[in-house]
Amino acid sequence: MAAEGGKSFARRDLLLEIEAKAQTWWENGHVFRAEPSEIPPRPGEKFFGNFPFPYMNGILHLGHAFSFSKLDFAAAYHRLRGANVLLPFAFHCTGMPIKASADKLAREIQQFGNPPVFPGEVEDQEDQEPEVEDANAVKPLDKFKGKKSKAASKSSGQAYQWEIMRSFGLSDIQIAEFQDPYKWLEFFPPVAMEDLKAFGLGCDWRRTFVTTDKNPFFDSFVRWQMRKLKSMGKIVKDVRYTIYSPLDGQPCADHDRAAGEGVQPQEYTIIKMEVMQPFPPKLGVLEGRRVFLAAATLRPETMYGQTNAWVLPDGKYGAFEINETDVFILTRRAALNLAYQKYSRIPEKPTCLIELTGYDLIGLQLKSPLAFNEIIYALPMLSILTDKGTGIVTSVPSDAPDDYMALHDLKMKPAFREKYGVKDDWILPFEIVPIINIPEFGDKAAEKVCNDLKIKSQNEKEKLAEAKRLTYLKGFTEGTLLVGEFAGRKVQEAKPLIRSRLIETGEAIIYSEPEKRVVSRSGDECIVALTDQWYITYGEVEWKKLAEECLSSMNLYSDEARHGFEHTLSWLNQWACSRSFGLGTRIPWDEEYLVESLSDSTIYMAYYTIAHLLHSGDMYGTGKSPVRPDQMTDEVWDYVFCYAPYPESSDITSSILKNMKKEFEYWYPFDLRVSGKDLIQNHMTFCIYNHVAIMSKKHWPRGFRLNGHIMLNSEKMSKSTGNFRTLRQAIEEFSADATRFSLADAGDGLDDANFVFETANAAILRLTKEIAWMKEVMEADSSLRKGPPSTFADHAFANEINIAAKMTEQHYHDYMFREALKTGFYDLQAARDEYRLSCGSGGMNHDLVWRFMDVQTRLISPVCPHYAEYVWRELLKKDGFVVKAGWPVADTPDLTLKSANKYLQDSIVLIRKLLSKQISGSKKANNRSAPATTLSEGKLVGLIYVNEQYDGWKAECLRMLRSRFNINARSFDSDVDGEILEAIKNSSVCPDVNFKKTQKICMPFLRFKKDGAVALGVQALDLRLPFGEMEVLHENLDLIKRQTGLEEVEVLSVTDPNAFAKAGPLVRLIDQNPPTPGNPTAIFFRQLLEV
Repeated sequence: MAAEGGKSFARRDLLLEIEAKAQTWWENGHVFRAEPSEIPPRPGEKFFGNFPFPYMNGILHLGHAFSFSKLDFAAAYHRLRGANVLLPFAFHCTGMPIKASADKLAREIQQFGNPPVFPGEVEDQEDQEPEVEDANAVKPLDKFKGKKSKAASKSSGQAYQWEIMRSFGLSDIQIAEFQDPYKWLEFFPPVAMEDLKAFGLGCDWRRTFVTTDKNPFFDSFVRWQMRKLKSMGKIVKDVRYTIYSPLDGQPCADHDRAAGEGVQPQEYTIIKMEVMQPFPPKLGVLEGRRVFLAAATLRPETMYGQTNAWVLPDGKYGAFEINETDVFILTRRAALNLAYQKYSRIPEKPTCLIELTGYDLIGLQLKSPLAFNEIIYALPMLSILTDKGTGIVTSVPSDAPDDYMALHDLKMKPAFREKYGVKDDWILPFEIVPIINIPEFGDKAAEKVCNDLKIKSQNEKEKLAEAKRLTYLKGFTEGTLLVGEFAGRKVQEAKPLIRSRLIETGEAIIYSEPEKRVVSRSGDECIVALTDQWYITYGEVEWKKLAEECLSSMNLYSDEARHGFEHTLSWLNQWACSRSFGLGTRIPWDEEYLVESLSDSTIYMAYYTIAHLLHSGDMYGTGKSPVRPDQMTDEVWDYVFCYAPYPESSDITSSILKNMKKEFEYWYPFDLRVSGKDLIQNHMTFCIYNHVAIMSKKHWPRGFRLNGHIMLNSEKMSKSTGNFRTLRQAIEEFSADATRFSLADAGDGLDDANFVFETANAAILRLTKEIAWMKEVMEADSSLRKGPPSTFADHAFANEINIAAKMTEQHYHDYMFREALKTGFYDLQAARDEYRLSCGSGGMNHDLVWRFMDVQTRLISPVCPHYAEYVWRELLKKDGFVVKAGWPVADTPDLTLKSANKYLQDSIVLIRKLLSKQISGSKKANNRSAPATTLSEGKLVGLIYVNEQYDGWKAECLRMLRSRFNINARSFDSDVDGEILEAIKNSSVCPDVNFKKTQKICMPFLRFKKDGAVALGVQALDLRLPFGEMEVLHENLDLIKRQTGLEEVEVLSVTDPNAFAKAGPLVRLIDQNPPTPGNPTAIFFRQLLEV
């Protein structure tokens, strides 16, 4: 077992030895090389699956493995069935993370030395001998070090990059080399490839590659793709609000973020609430300027009802220069966002003229746009969040429950006003201004809802949240404006018109900030900037229609996944595709910029089809190749991928060009792409958009399979806590096949899955014990029963093998690998164990045992291919490779035989229980000195009583249920119970004259049979079981004796008039527990032996 504490690792080591052998066999046999056939494939004859290439800023871990294992299992299933399978794999290096990490290393060396001595580490090193390091030696990739150093523990929580590199097993001398970002590309992809080979990934490694301009062929491919999109009008230069990293000086897309993936800009309207003169002394330095409290709102249509502004008394504010004349008072965070949106006298550098607190602002006289109150005042509110909006809030108590309650508290609590220096004339004269009429709530919606919910204070957060939910949604969808230029119009019509008018008159501006906190991989908090850059026009109407058409034809294996894509298509808009920092391919017409990492990875699956023809085995595209990168012109790419004419001007040989075309046409479209569900909102949807733009309809994607994240032992996988495993660590700890087994068992679907170490350890035991059992069987081969299967146990076991083959095939086809593992391994092993017990002294049938070993080996091979290959070649002595052996041929399962076998096994369990109960009952009776039948002397005899058909009221119930059962819907009418009870009550077979007793007797039976019909179909309502109970029990008397310890057994029918006489005084037990179809009963007694 793979566990700590001095236990033997022999079983795990055996699997590791087997894995090394199998991988050598596969490599020597070129098993996973994919070549197109000469004729186009028919449906099911080829399978092309792929996985979003992992980012190469570290070592692959179990999170990666969980997702790509789904692809590998699927590909292995199709390969086993005889399909021509292409599973390629590549490595993503585009974007910021590698460059950011390399720069971080350089900063640490500059600040702390080489090798760096971090704060808090000096005292730990004083007594240590200097370590002599070999620059060429790489330490083994040890278990991930979850504990932080003292320095990291005292820092902001982000580990030093140097320590992260040490955790990968690198020496200090080696780490220094990683200041060069291209060193990462040289080191990590080959390591990842070796880990994947050790995992047993069935990959055609000739087609592997890295991204960025490090690979000149892929660089050419991306340049072609970008030029293609631009020529179609799908890339434009525009000014847009974008999540932006000030430190990096460029937009921060999802994959550039350490936190906040999926967060979008949130657009507000800033209302310019002018501060009236004379200014208080604190604002004296602002004399001669126009000064505004800048209040951010999502509801500009409500500005008619302003009664005041709110500020946070303890909040930190500043007076920031917007231009030569205007000054905005707001938080520094909001000022930074504005500075990148062209609202700062010095672009991108907010200038604070004076620092302020909320106390300095209380009592300011304000003139606010649209407000019916000519002058309003700034007042204190304690619930304002300074990390959202501008920290200034405009108050509309008619329609905002928070404003209504805060105003109410100030009016009703003189002490509260006194605490913050609020004068009575700043608040008491101001009443609610009705501005919107909402059906059900009237024209003072906030007041009504707060009263209805009995809200007493602004501190009742949960009730206020509910009040807000009720008023805001209904106000927008059903409200009618009562005042102003657009009075009489619906709020949803008036809102954009009022907002536009405010902006046109200079009384408001547009302001945007991230919906939630976003942190870039460089460590700074992101803002929203108004950037002039290149965008891909996702969301454009006609393009979106094509994307929706493609999605509708795809197999997504989950309604939840489909809803996720539909939602993404509903909101996805222009996407910034250019960056000025990082690694990648240059925008071909504007080489100042790079293509960002989510835009160079949308149709590269097509590149896999020809990569081996370009790279000649070198993932960097710099080795010897019959094609030069400069020969891959747009005309060549168009010819290969887009049905363009043959490129007559190309000097690439005709045979190579035609071979490229042949490869693409054979493998495309891809059949399956597997990914984590978090990529629905970007990468996977971009994949659809780009395919429908560039590829012909016949080459659109066919299927996506999404999965959730993975936990380890029911806890979140986390480097900081040490609950983390790299792929290599898992293989070394458990073996590849046990790791794969636990990954398959972890779960399917979009919910988070759970990799359990106990499952992996149990897999080690199961697989190695199965090998030992097979060896034992083969050594005792001569003792197996020869000839065709003949006994009930033989037929039942053969049927279980057929069932396993059919059900497992369906589960693999649906990519439900946990279920495939259950039916193809767990259930089949249980059937084998049951068969062994059932055979007794006659022994197991030779042909059946060998068929079992053959079928089980094939069924488990997609999950545990090394184990299966070893069994196939070394034990079963089969030719070829199990991974290509073909799906086992199986007869149609006999469900009646399965039911009969289950009946037999259940009956044996029931008989054992009845025997135990009768024995214990006899002992109790004897202890009470009451007369009882003793079971202590003589031959132990069992009489089994069988009733093979329902009769009386039960038969009548079944007939009526059958007549009222909808076979197609598998359902009953809602009032069926009442109808049947009423009919039984008035029939000759009524079980009791008292209707309540009849109800009590009938209802459990009705419920039981209705549930059975819904689950199993109409056959559950038959009067008899689909097999002869007497026959099954008679045929298996020897098994019943062995399993129960009975020395003599007789099976009797309740229809036999002489049957009950044999029970003697024990007949009372039969009366107490009468047999019914599917539920025999039994009595037991000792029969004295004749001398």
